[in-house]
Amino acid sequence: MTVLDAKKYGFDYRALNRDIAAGGREVTVNNCLGQRFIGSGQSGKTITLNGVPGNALGAYLDGADIVVNGNAQDATGDTMNAGTIVIHGSTGDAVGYAMRGGAIYVKGDAGYRAGIHMKAYADKLPVLVIGGRCGSFLGEYQAGGLIIVLGIGYGDDIAGNFCGTGMHGGKIFLRCSGLVRKFPEQVNAREASEADLEEIRPYLEKYTEYFGERLRADSGRGKKFYVLTPNTQNPYKQLYIQN
Repeated sequence: MTVLDAKKYGFDYRALNRDIAAGGREVTVNNCLGQRFIGSGQSGKTITLNGVPGNALGAYLDGADIVVNGNAQDATGDTMNAGTIVIHGSTGDAVGYAMRGGAIYVKGDAGYRAGIHMKAYADKLPVLVIGGRCGSFLGEYQAGGLIIVLGIGYGDDIAGNFCGTGMHGGKIFLRCSGLVRKFPEQVNAREASEADLEEIRPYLEKYTEYFGERLRADSGRGKKFYVLTPNTQNPYKQLYIQN
């Protein structure tokens, strides 16, 4: 195992990332404090980060696994292709921006524009699971993949305003006792079917594996899953899908 101390690098993220890339299959970085692009483009290794990594954590990730023992900042998993990012805390804005494969699991909350421009690519299916709540514009311009918001520890207002704006593919799952906000005309909202629940079951099991049995803690509050999908009359559908 390779162990690095981020203090040694200051904000020279390029040098830090060179040493991560040159390390073995298991790399631990201690004392992370805002260094950007950690794990960018990495594959074939597990990277454990202790502290708070900076923006664009795991950008273009190509098969590596990243574990963050703390919070993360903005643009986590930007355009990632494959691999897994597990955050034992919360994350900032635009998590999963344009991701086209792999999975991101966030124990806590996410900021604005989570899952913006997510897309399924070839045989890849991107998945974003948020344990708490997220800010406005969730799934903005989503073209594919799955976004799951569990709302653990919160009431029903778990997705902010303008959820699914411009959505033209994929699904958004919201776990609550009832939908409390209006959605754009491009979005259909309904209670999840058994087939929908079966589709997300593996990702819920992974969440509990990573973070414990927190999902069951508020299961008695009448919470269930609702699923958001693009309206078949959505003008964005023709604009994007035909290309």
